[in-house]
Amino acid sequence: MVSYEEALNIIINSVIELDKEKVSLRESLGRILAVDIVSDMDMPPFDKSAMDGYACRQCDLQHILSIIETIQAGSLPEHKILKDQCSKIMTGAMIPEGADCVVMVENSKKPGKDKVRFNNVNSNTNICYKAEDIKKGDVLLSKGTYIKAQHIAVLATAGCSKVPVARKPKVGIIATGDELVEPQEKVSGSKIRNSNSYLLAAQVETVKGIANYYGIGRDNLKDLNDKVKKMKQENDIVVFSGGVSMGDFDLVPKILNDNNFKLLFEKIKIKPGKPVVFGISDVDKGRRKYCFGLPGNPVSTFVSFELFVKPFIYLLMGHKYKPKSIRLPLIETIIRKKSERMSFIPITITGEGVKRVEYHGSAHISSLPLADGLISIPIGISEITEGTKVDVRQI
Repeated sequence: MVSYEEALNIIINSVIELDKEKVSLRESLGRILAVDIVSDMDMPPFDKSAMDGYACRQCDLQHILSIIETIQAGSLPEHKILKDQCSKIMTGAMIPEGADCVVMVENSKKPGKDKVRFNNVNSNTNICYKAEDIKKGDVLLSKGTYIKAQHIAVLATAGCSKVPVARKPKVGIIATGDELVEPQEKVSGSKIRNSNSYLLAAQVETVKGIANYYGIGRDNLKDLNDKVKKMKQENDIVVFSGGVSMGDFDLVPKILNDNNFKLLFEKIKIKPGKPVVFGISDVDKGRRKYCFGLPGNPVSTFVSFELFVKPFIYLLMGHKYKPKSIRLPLIETIIRKKSERMSFIPITITGEGVKRVEYHGSAHISSLPLADGLISIPIGISEITEGTKVDVRQI
């Protein structure tokens, strides 16, 4: 059995990044940048006005000046600024030769036609100088960047209309168990509806993976073997929910071994999520397939995906995922009976701090929609007292 940290390190060290593809600028939101983006130009590309005003010489600011032209953004100045001259200039327009400052309109008066004088003039030049923001050749965005709206603006500025991004990983999903039926079916006897497959598909798609669902895996070797062969052939990652514990019908580890997956760990010292399985299979040089076996209880499935599969999918695309975390005080004391495993507890955030959601164990699926995040309790700690500040991993 490995620790949480050991499991993460094994996963990280197993990654061979996926190849890349190009998508349109508008399709790149939420994708992972596959190369560094380098500026092909200076920004600003010329000295430009930071505001609407008058471009002039600082040595003439106390004089009445003649307005020789109006320069709008996008047009070239036609005249050089000489003694006691200025040009009316718009925000973003090119500074004319000879000018070394811009006086904003608010600080001007018109004593006559095509004449201007200034008051309340300060020492600001109000000029955005060439290359003061970006120099040609600068790295604007680094490989592995998760592309957000603000990155789209930078990509557009760099002229990157086709964005090189990591290919979306294909993830084959299956839930195992003879007790499962699909959501549209009526439940009778000892049956329960399959929620985990749809949970996992949603989690995969949230991180821009491609979720492929292969139905319910029955508790027999032939059915599971047929499914895993197809899943392995058609996907980068095979994810099982259920069938990984110690029961007579927990067949997933054997099936994965039979299909040439080398299992790197089969148990982790965490709760929920102890029987998590991870393995690899090298199909040819530079190409690798991966498998996860997750516990069948829905909270365990959800937490295991958040802790291990989610960062792994991002790593395949070259992105080092860091979950959002906020530090808040507990508004209740948390006591647990056993402390030999690291615990992850669903919590809700209130105006005063953090408290547990009503949680009856890893099968209590209705606790998840109430949770704002997870807090962890390290191995060996049985009590965290009210008022203690804890790190909340947001979900």
